[in-house]
Amino acid sequence: MTRVSGIVERVAEVCAGLLIEREDHVRMLVLAVVAGGHVLIEGVPGVAKTLTAKSVARALDLKFSRIQMTPDLLPADIVGTKVYDQKTGDFRIVLGPLHANVVLVDEINRASPRTQSALLEAMQERQVTIEGEVFALPEPFTVLATMNPVEVEGVFPLPEAQLDRFLMKLPMGGLSRDGIKKLLRADLDAIEEGVRNLKPVVSREEVLEARKELGEVWVDDSVIEYVVRISEALSSHRAVRLGLSPRGAAMLLLLSKALALAESRKYVIPDDVKTAALYAVPHRILVRPELAPEGPARRELIVREVISKVEVPRP
Repeated sequence: MTRVSGIVERVAEVCAGLLIEREDHVRMLVLAVVAGGHVLIEGVPGVAKTLTAKSVARALDLKFSRIQMTPDLLPADIVGTKVYDQKTGDFRIVLGPLHANVVLVDEINRASPRTQSALLEAMQERQVTIEGEVFALPEPFTVLATMNPVEVEGVFPLPEAQLDRFLMKLPMGGLSRDGIKKLLRADLDAIEEGVRNLKPVVSREEVLEARKELGEVWVDDSVIEYVVRISEALSSHRAVRLGLSPRGAAMLLLLSKALALAESRKYVIPDDVKTAALYAVPHRILVRPELAPEGPARRELIVREVISKVEVPRP
């Protein structure tokens, strides 16, 4: 068993008793934290996005903060600012909620472009600038941004540059019929209390140590070639206006490595790439204008089509 798979199993086990039908989501969020990537969680209100993120952060013993995005939110509200201290007669820095290990950015597309640009620096550079002074963010640092796919009023579409910074997009839908029954029988207050009292099963140091395993994963030249072929197939697809960027290809391989480690393997197989592509690719590609109204579903169909057609390397 790898260190990553051990962490994933422990967190999934402790969260299973609190969250209903969210095992795969917990697993992918843990992998994102270990890999140092950010996640865009797409789902309508009331599907336990916040509860899932909070549970993962508590199980990993990481500092958690939540930012509710609104159009009038300023960059200083999230990164921090200088305030005048009457006692000392001097200015002091007050750090904002971005200074945490796991930051849940609720309804990211409600923030103005100005505030989104401040978030972009934090996501890419792992630092923020306050009054010209640079402050490094804690490690690990992961942004879990939520977005409601059905709202169109009072929102600012995320720029492609920001979408490309997310390691993965994680769709979070509703529950199955049995899942809804289980939820209706459950005591919702008890679930909330359970999340608040969740005991950590992994330490911050273990997460950082497990991250080093990513560099130990073997990737054969045939798998590298497979990723390149997928990237080329996406760029030449008839419905795609802009394909996978070099950063996107690198993120695809990074997530493939994390998935391999989660399966207790220190080598990547084509199935890892196929699974990773469904999370790491759809939000990065641009479809032609006439197909844009079809939204995320169209992009996912394109990725599935490309995966089914690109030749898989043989052992």
